[in-house]
Amino acid sequence: MKRILVIYFSQSGQLEQIARSVAAPFFQDPDVTVDFYEIKMVHSFPFPWTSESFFNTFPETFQQIPSEILPPDPHILMGNYDLILLHYQVWYLTPSIPITSFLKSKFATEILADKPVVSISGSRNMWALAQDKLKAMLTEIGGKLVGNIALTDRHHNLVSVITIVDWMFSGVKRRAYGVFPKPGVSENEIQTADKYGKIILPYLKNGIFEGLQKELVAHGAVDYRFFLVSMDQKGNRMFKIWASLILRNPSKRKRLVNMFKYYVVFAIYAVSPIVYLIELLLYPLLYFMKYRRERQHYEGI
Repeated sequence: MKRILVIYFSQSGQLEQIARSVAAPFFQDPDVTVDFYEIKMVHSFPFPWTSESFFNTFPETFQQIPSEILPPDPHILMGNYDLILLHYQVWYLTPSIPITSFLKSKFATEILADKPVVSISGSRNMWALAQDKLKAMLTEIGGKLVGNIALTDRHHNLVSVITIVDWMFSGVKRRAYGVFPKPGVSENEIQTADKYGKIILPYLKNGIFEGLQKELVAHGAVDYRFFLVSMDQKGNRMFKIWASLILRNPSKRKRLVNMFKYYVVFAIYAVSPIVYLIELLLYPLLYFMKYRRERQHYEGI
């Protein structure tokens, strides 16, 4: 009998849908049992967000400052699982506060130490450096990353900004203004995510995970896009400055957070198109200097 634990935190319900879709094949196998653990915060985050509450989470999110979580049920702590499926959202190019809070808690060490872990993210599109941060936290507590699945909104970057903001602030997954596509990971991609569970299942039963990531990637688990990784890297450098500035000046927090909000809008709509054109022109040169190595890194584990 093999035991799987599915860990997730979901505000809108999208990540829970993904978690249950990926896990569906395990329920069909009589030799596999599945437990779900939803991370619960002592002080919950609102959904839908208000603009003020959303941007106010930025400094603590980016600096990976944990908040208090409610303890998991005792049977989760004593589960001795054969595989962990760790689902997470990306907030501000970083794993969300609930996931960071869990991974930095004593409960994560009890559950994940020396256990194989498949990370599964549901994000707008920039997940790469958040995955690096997740790997660092997993390594610190002794978790063994054996696979990664990154599901994203595959629409154009500037379009997905409009649609995700409408979803976050309205709480409704809809065609924004009646003309844009629905936000988030597509319904078809969520519904067909069970293919990843089918891929994982034989590795779980054998207890050997070598080759799993290569097979997951072959079936679309990771979509490396050079421009998005480049923007992720540049955004991380600027976010580091902003987060430090805000946290060092608590008396000016509200004003600085508001300034940061306008900076983000300017960076997305004024700076990113220029950067994209420059990097597109330089792509043949940068492919051998940078992009080929990056692809190997982010398609691996």
